[in-house]
Amino acid sequence: MYWIPAILWMALIFYLSGRTSSELHLLFPFINNLNPGHIVAYFVLGPLFYLALQKYHRTGPFFKAFLLCLFYGITDEFHQYFVPTRFPDIFDLTRDLLGTGLGLVLVYLVRRRKTS
Repeated sequence: MYWIPAILWMALIFYLSGRTSSELHLLFPFINNLNPGHIVAYFVLGPLFYLALQKYHRTGPFFKAFLLCLFYGITDEFHQYFVPTRFPDIFDLTRDLLGTGLGLVLVYLVRRRKTS
């Protein structure tokens, strides 16, 4: 049950990752540069993984969430290899991990504030 939000978000990322550049610009005409979308997508995914993991794994949910985002980011870039006008990009993966890190830091700070 706790994994459903993460799975739905992953499905959205997969869907958007499978769109061509022109399709993405039709979906988001108000955004000229779609690169920050990687940061936003994984800013959400990291905490969703964390929330699911912390229910089942008491040790290392932050690290495990980060690793899951890394793995999913790699598979996302591999998926883009098969999409016309898209290609795997190490800088996109870097943006994915930046978003993940920022999202997990936010979770950490919120949890820390609640316990103090």
